[in-house]
Amino acid sequence: MRTWFRLSYLIPTLLVLAALSVSTAWASTPLVYIVHSYEQDHVCGKPQADGVISTLKAHGLYPDKVTIRSYYMDTKRTHTSPQAIAEQGRLAMVEIEKLHPKVVVTLDDNAFRHVGLKLVGRKDVSVVFSGLNGQPEAYDKIRHFMDSRKHPGRNVTGVYEKLHLKRALTVAATVLKGLKKVVAITDVSPTGKGITRQLEIESAEGLPCEWDVRTTRNFDEYKKLILELNDDPEVQAIYPVAMTLDDGGKRATANEIFKWTIEHSVKPEIPVNYGFCRLGLFGGVSVDFEYMGKVAGAQVSSILNGTPAGDLPIVDAPNYAIVFNLARANMLGITIPEDILLASDTIYKEMELLK
Repeated sequence: MRTWFRLSYLIPTLLVLAALSVSTAWASTPLVYIVHSYEQDHVCGKPQADGVISTLKAHGLYPDKVTIRSYYMDTKRTHTSPQAIAEQGRLAMVEIEKLHPKVVVTLDDNAFRHVGLKLVGRKDVSVVFSGLNGQPEAYDKIRHFMDSRKHPGRNVTGVYEKLHLKRALTVAATVLKGLKKVVAITDVSPTGKGITRQLEIESAEGLPCEWDVRTTRNFDEYKKLILELNDDPEVQAIYPVAMTLDDGGKRATANEIFKWTIEHSVKPEIPVNYGFCRLGLFGGVSVDFEYMGKVAGAQVSSILNGTPAGDLPIVDAPNYAIVFNLARANMLGITIPEDILLASDTIYKEMELLK
């Protein structure tokens, strides 16, 4: 009885000590905090985050030596006004101040502008961006964070989302014989403006066909433009990168825009993102967003292993994928050459948005 009496007092004490031990271990494990510009499971955000996590696993860091937390700003669907986007940035910063991450990863422009730039110059945290569409030099004018892309010199580095436009149109010209003209469709969001500038820069490389960029301010304008392009015999394909549009006071998301496009456009779409082809866009050369995240993850790993972020070059997304959707090709009556299909990284046989 006396032994049981002593144990009845000892067991709660042991449980408290165990809890404190776990708490101490949690606190001592470096935290990587991933800030998404998007909502959870977004076709642009999730592959990048998956890439970051995949690299940290491959390097033996996650889950045993690193903790990962995520914050979803949801600025493409819900919090879309400048004030709401800024508020989401503020809320992310509140969490960062509480959690004290070792590295903050920002996905896309809104997260970098409203969180990443606020952390410039900090000694206690490094920033790695991924999927940046705006020019790093333009952001540097807002807040100085880099001496050069080759050697940023402070606590920020990352991966710039190169679009590989020339290669995309070269492959399109191979698939679509007699390709004369491709029209890009952008929007007026911060990301849309960044993409418009990217297209301007990359089109200067010399393209294999005529090229035009049209900017739409809302979903009605977008729909009218698609129907107009349907009737234009000079236009053989479109490059749709309008991914958030005002729709009568609410917000049309990428999935809603692309679903309408698939249902109403008679022109094949060249997807900027590998994942858009899975949704139902026609295909061609696109940015491999997961691989882009893997590159950012390698930078995070280097920082966790002691390399200053400022010593790591800001790099272009190095990888692209050739991907096609056969269901969309059949819908459009297009036969993709066999050699192109054999060279493709992925071929989809269903349009996810039309299921």
